[in-house]
Amino acid sequence: MNTVTIANEHLSVAVSPLGAEMQSITTVDGQAWLWDGDAAFWGGRSPVLFPIVGKAPGDHIAVHGQRFPMGQHGFARRSTFELESQGRDFCRHVLKSSLASHSVYPFDFTLTIEHRLVGRAVAVTAEVHNASHALMPFGIGFHPAFVWPLPGCEGQVHRVTLDNGGAPALVRLSGGLVQPDKLASPFVRGHLVLDHSLFAADAMLFPEGAGAGLRYGAGEKAIHFTWENLPNLALWSKPGAPFVCLEPWRGTAAEVDGSDELAERPYVELLGPGATGRYGFKAELIG
Repeated sequence: MNTVTIANEHLSVAVSPLGAEMQSITTVDGQAWLWDGDAAFWGGRSPVLFPIVGKAPGDHIAVHGQRFPMGQHGFARRSTFELESQGRDFCRHVLKSSLASHSVYPFDFTLTIEHRLVGRAVAVTAEVHNASHALMPFGIGFHPAFVWPLPGCEGQVHRVTLDNGGAPALVRLSGGLVQPDKLASPFVRGHLVLDHSLFAADAMLFPEGAGAGLRYGAGEKAIHFTWENLPNLALWSKPGAPFVCLEPWRGTAAEVDGSDELAERPYVELLGPGATGRYGFKAELIG
């Protein structure tokens, strides 16, 4: 598949039509900030999650009692998007519902993903349009993986610092499903020192209270990462893997022993007929 490359005087970004997924973020000095997708650890780079985030019980969802197969994080990341438009510093890809999508998700929709460069930042925006005549439930999220350590920061302590200075409660996953019991926050006054042991029990999920921005970095080098209309935050890596995922979501995996009805998943979006929802993140490179 032909990737699209966008660039400005500070950085370049490559985007694949498969999943409308970023393949790289590279500054003009040649430093790579996005994970390269080495399948020895994890083959993803920056997938878009739709129409569910996380797993469904038995890899099935239900819509008004009718069951449909649905893999983890939905089908958008494995779907080929069409390039709608492109300029020097932006591109827009579109995925529309089809007979194939109706077999697993019985709604008419358009999902548009835009990547745009703004100075030393890349802004990624998703627009979901409900072209159905009924309320459309879905989850949507982003899953970008950034290199850990950051370029030139080998051997340095890396931290995640929440812009709001909070200490949001932690929940964990069991078999990919949410255990709803809230645990003590690993954040102390908004600060978290990253360590691979944090991910021995899979992702860390903060359903509420993480705010809408954070700083991931070491010393003067960092990514200021902000998000829009996405109330849930997850942090994930594989123990020992050289990346960390900063994942803002609207909607989480189903709960352990919970319903498989899509409309009953935690924090699910319910979009009215003819309506359009907008969600996004921006990653600004510092240093």
